[in-house]
Amino acid sequence: MQIKGVLFDFSGTLFRIESVASWLRAVLDARGTTVEQADFEQYARRLTAAGALPGGPNPEEVPPALAAVWAGRDRTAQLHREAYTGMARRVALPDPGLYDALYDRHRDPAAWQPYPDAAEVLRGLRHNGASIGVVSNIGWDLRPVFRAHGLDEWVDAYVLSYEHGMQKPDPGLFRTACSLLGHDPAEVVMVGDDRHADGGAAALGCEVRFVDHLPVAERPEGLRALRLVELTGPAPRVP
Repeated sequence: MQIKGVLFDFSGTLFRIESVASWLRAVLDARGTTVEQADFEQYARRLTAAGALPGGPNPEEVPPALAAVWAGRDRTAQLHREAYTGMARRVALPDPGLYDALYDRHRDPAAWQPYPDAAEVLRGLRHNGASIGVVSNIGWDLRPVFRAHGLDEWVDAYVLSYEHGMQKPDPGLFRTACSLLGHDPAEVVMVGDDRHADGGAAALGCEVRFVDHLPVAERPEGLRALRLVELTGPAPRVP
């Protein structure tokens, strides 16, 4: 069957968040907070270990006091902020205002960079008439990120976990996305970087394809290599 629609995950699939060091530096500079280089490096290491940057490295451990919030963090905007600021507060930073400032920074379009082949693949899919959706476990509105980087024009629907009160791998999110695109799940491919979360689309009958969650410079052709554009091209003529 010819593929008529493609669903994409956001973080680690179409876009990548900046490094922890870049994230921390941007906030310190914006607030005019000066720290010694050795202290900066220590803060960055500890924030990395804590998993405090959404879309960044996973935490080395989740403390029992945050376990429930962390598990459901993508269901509401409040839980998302509570989870990540809670992880950041495990690191003693020099200014108590930094925790909320760090959270706010990661929602800034400047903190995100599209993968090098993202625009090419989305444009090719649209040229072939395929419908495109974004399905993300997230606690805030990512549409401004797509608009700021010029990718919004190719997206037909956004299905964001916090707007629906459920998170991947719940099939409900993928079902909603397929419905918004107007296609049967068997006609839709889901593309993501998390085999557990994004793999939930298979329960509906979607084909699922994966990319590696790598820094932008290390994955120049991860989306192109999936040959999605070819999948949605014109069906061959029958003699």
